[in-house]
Amino acid sequence: MFKKIHHAAIICSNYQVSRKFYVDVLGLKVINELYREERQSYKLDLAIEGGGQIELFSFPSSPERPSYPEARGLRHLAFEVDNVEACKKSLEAKLVEVEDVRIDEITGKKFTFFSDPDGLPLELYEA
Repeated sequence: MFKKIHHAAIICSNYQVSRKFYVDVLGLKVINELYREERQSYKLDLAIEGGGQIELFSFPSSPERPSYPEARGLRHLAFEVDNVEACKKSLEAKLVEVEDVRIDEITGKKFTFFSDPDGLPLELYEA
């Protein structure tokens, strides 16, 4: 029935700041970008290497998402990577704050967290 996750949709507070973060800092490729005048909203489709997409939206006056304490709903978005330490160093070189690398006590895999410009928790998880 289900094959894989096709995309995750993210609503940002500042389109230009978030676009720069996801395209220039994270290196995601632009598939399509449009401004929808009737909704005063941008929609940016981004490709994740290896499959999957992120849809980045902007809407006027969207409410802030509570993260702490953690709220119900999507907890975080995880990206599979080959080398967590190398990705961490690359992000830190671009002035992104990244938590210390931890080990998943169930799988033994390395992982760490960082945030997008709106504080959305993002994870790097080693393949």
